[in-house]
Amino acid sequence: MSQIDTAAPDRRTGVVLVVVSAVVFSTAGIFTNGVDTDAWGIIFWRGLAAAAFTAGYLTTRRKLLAEVRALGRHGLLVAVLMAAGTAAFIPAFKLSSVANVALIYASAPFVAAGLAWALIGEAPTRKVIVASLAAFCGVLVIVSGSLGRPSLAGDGLALVMTVMMAGTMVVYRARPATTAALPAMLSSLILLPFAAIFGDPLAAPVAELPVLVIFGMVFAVASVTLSEGARRLPSAETALLSALEVPLAPVLAWLILAETTTPRVLLGGAVILFAVMWSQTRGLSPLRLRDRAVPARRTKP
Repeated sequence: MSQIDTAAPDRRTGVVLVVVSAVVFSTAGIFTNGVDTDAWGIIFWRGLAAAAFTAGYLTTRRKLLAEVRALGRHGLLVAVLMAAGTAAFIPAFKLSSVANVALIYASAPFVAAGLAWALIGEAPTRKVIVASLAAFCGVLVIVSGSLGRPSLAGDGLALVMTVMMAGTMVVYRARPATTAALPAMLSSLILLPFAAIFGDPLAAPVAELPVLVIFGMVFAVASVTLSEGARRLPSAETALLSALEVPLAPVLAWLILAETTTPRVLLGGAVILFAVMWSQTRGLSPLRLRDRAVPARRTKP
């Protein structure tokens, strides 16, 4: 079987996994802004549920010991990056709108492309560089609407989250053998003591605990599918597919939370989405991969 034939099913699996994660992640703003529990309380209960669900999954599949053995420093790095991203992600929704956070996250493909270029030699095409500049302008338009308002802090946290998630994608691209489920579980456990110190998880309304538990389970599924998909695709392509959550999240916020947005946010979001779509025209892969970066069979469909 040729290298291309071997790579094609692997890539298709990666696409499906990342798309599933994007659809699931699009519900995060609904869970976060749909409850009265504060950000640290959400991080605590969601993280506890996600860790328990993942541990149960690994134990049932008899993979826990194998994941521990395969963790390594790259798995630990992923756990730290995911924990930092979560710590920024949840309060971003509380301080800004679902649309703002989702649209800022749409710039992740270009952040991932830049990090992959600098760290593992995945050189972006000229088109991706131009699209990156356009997306950056779109982010500036969105953030400019928050100047002098409390939502500015939320937009800043959304940017931090975007960088952390892009970093996670690059790690999996550079080290495809890095385990997926255990780092996701550890990222939740890392945040539990911080949530207990800086927040008051026990103050969360009892009626909201089932919602937070479901949120944790949803997050666990989305994190694992994203990680498994990222190991099979170029970093920027993973982020581009993840951007499918961008149009879904504001729509869900409008339908369920009756959350509206401003013309400036819509303009900035349109610029970012156009950049994402334009960067993918005439060829799906957004990167030229240097031969020494990763095995050649993973560079193209």
